[in-house]
Amino acid sequence: MSDPGSLAEPGTPEAELLARIDPGRLPVHVAVIMDGNGRWAQQRKLPRVEGHRAGVDAVRDLVEAAARLGLRHLTLYAFSVENWKRPRAEVWTLMNLLREYVRRELDTLVRNDIRFEPIGRWRELDPSVVAALERAATATAGCGGMRFNIALNYSGRCEIVDACRRIVADWAAGRPVDIDEATLSASLYTSGQPDPDLLIRTSGEMRVSNFLLWQIAYAEIWVTPVLWPDFRRRHLFEAILEFQSRERRFGGVEAVDLSPPARPDAAGA
Repeated sequence: MSDPGSLAEPGTPEAELLARIDPGRLPVHVAVIMDGNGRWAQQRKLPRVEGHRAGVDAVRDLVEAAARLGLRHLTLYAFSVENWKRPRAEVWTLMNLLREYVRRELDTLVRNDIRFEPIGRWRELDPSVVAALERAATATAGCGGMRFNIALNYSGRCEIVDACRRIVADWAAGRPVDIDEATLSASLYTSGQPDPDLLIRTSGEMRVSNFLLWQIAYAEIWVTPVLWPDFRRRHLFEAILEFQSRERRFGGVEAVDLSPPARPDAAGA
């Protein structure tokens, strides 16, 4: 852990959870489906957009905690291709919140050596949002700490389609490549990054919602009933502890000694 002492106040539940985490077995890449903003607002008889505003604090706390804990890659699912079906006012609020978050957090990202990278068809967003995202990506391109991906106008199926298009384009340009898993992985939005080994989903929903479909093939999945605006670092610690308690076999089995037991020698019989 880079700075565990600053992650939790002594004597708090967070500190107790943090003390149990094995720093040598942290997940390398954590992906998060941030869900439950609308229900959080509904429970409080507030407009749905207030849930999205409250969710920004959860993003800030998670990114800070993940970086200080020493995670190398963090990917947050912020806006899907399907989210365009939501009311226009809600989409407009989401875009404004995104733009303001990137602007306000840029100095913090640079100061904490966090590399920011949008993934998805994010260049199709409003030009003002695209400009803010490009500025943040450029300003943090040289950062060597945690890689912070934010999935925007994203769809796992679209990502695979776009990867196939890149491969076909290479063939058309006279750059033929072998069509195998390595080639497809290298053509994804997350090219060059390890696949997530831990996927977190909030709000208790038991589905992956078209998120990183190729990359999460062997990810451990941890679902919490906590709605996204209430998600804080203690929940990240809980997810990591659960991750560390699982045996990851990747389709194999634990080695077992199948040799017969040794027979006692004559002298000892």
